[in-house]
Amino acid sequence: MSRGLEYLSLQEIIRLRMKTVENYDSVIIGAGPAGCSAATALAMHGRRVLLVEREKFPRYHIGESMIPFTYPPLERIGMIPKLRQSSFMKKYSVQFVSPSGRASQPFYFFNRYDRETVAQSWQVLRSEFDQMMLNNAREHGVTVWEESEVTELLQDGVGTYYGVRVKSREHGEVEVRSPVTVDATGREAIAATRNAWRRGDPKLNKVAVWTYYEGAKRDTGIDEGGTTVAFIPDKGWFWYIPQHNNRVSVGVVADGKYLTREGLKDPEAIFQREIGQNKWIQDHLSTGRVCDQYWLTAEYTFRSEYCADRGLVLVGDAVGFLDPVFSSGMMIALKTGVAAADAIHAALQAGDVSPERFTEYGRVTRQSIENMRKLVYAFYDPNISFKTITDQFPDLANDLTDCLSGDVNKDFTRMFEAFSHYTPIPDELPYGAPKFAAAAVAA
Repeated sequence: MSRGLEYLSLQEIIRLRMKTVENYDSVIIGAGPAGCSAATALAMHGRRVLLVEREKFPRYHIGESMIPFTYPPLERIGMIPKLRQSSFMKKYSVQFVSPSGRASQPFYFFNRYDRETVAQSWQVLRSEFDQMMLNNAREHGVTVWEESEVTELLQDGVGTYYGVRVKSREHGEVEVRSPVTVDATGREAIAATRNAWRRGDPKLNKVAVWTYYEGAKRDTGIDEGGTTVAFIPDKGWFWYIPQHNNRVSVGVVADGKYLTREGLKDPEAIFQREIGQNKWIQDHLSTGRVCDQYWLTAEYTFRSEYCADRGLVLVGDAVGFLDPVFSSGMMIALKTGVAAADAIHAALQAGDVSPERFTEYGRVTRQSIENMRKLVYAFYDPNISFKTITDQFPDLANDLTDCLSGDVNKDFTRMFEAFSHYTPIPDELPYGAPKFAAAAVAA
């Protein structure tokens, strides 16, 4: 016998009255690069996908520089022709600058990779790039709800995820049910945060302060779109990323104790003081003017303890965010998005969305992050430079280039053994497997 309304809880009454949508194979939360790549790749498999985004695009986001191995996932989802037609700065190189202002020779990716494909990437304005990615998802058949906030991840009595509750400007309050939910919410990391899976890194607790300049100096010709990493004391560094429309993204990253020395707390005051710590940065900004606010973020390296659970998969920054010195964020976002889509499609074909289905996805994702993480640790060690490694072990130069360029799913044992002569190699963190396999990874 059914119960009358007077015997139901308020939550049960709300659920009974709430509109329910059940015609999607997957619901993806967050329309950044990870979410859009996952949604598009799933749609290309013929899957019905709902992409839920809290903001109205275009919107601001940091993370503007691509490394060479963003090319394969972008090609996979049909973005390369659109990027070739865009106004974004073409990026062929990276250079490093000492505090004295002395710049290295640019490192050209085409000395290792094909100039017409992998060796040429882009410096993007994320508001424009993310809009292009969202439009591309729509063109491939993805349903997109903007201005729609996920208020709850839905789980049944045994803990299997079966969708989300959404509060949408256009659609109202809706319960969307699907066999697979994808968390692509970036550093907000809704699943890791709500499930207490979020884990910090023992040492990579840096602070970043950044802004944008118009009219600042830039190199000419093929070097115009190159990334510059300019060092300051205590292994801090500036990024200098030329963008189109005469803009440059420029920011400083260092330990919080260093940046807030002498009691400075204001982001503008911190940034302006640090300009004087590198002569190249000081000179290049001398002709420009600040054209945006000053932004600050702290302690941004973290990992999710798990990459998947029953009916749930994490991608991009939601599964792990790494210090940005090597611009790996976009690569990891795009690669995990496409890889997760392939794993989800296979799981749906098999009628099994248990965590076991995502074991290989977790292994590959963890390998990507850990290999990059080891290089980041070496970068911050004042007792070593990458030039030391390539001078002493010239046969490892290609391995180092591959890892820095995002070709990270390889065995770099020999390279890290060489590094270990000069700097401690961090133990791999026991995070990133599907939930069922966590104990095995830790062991």
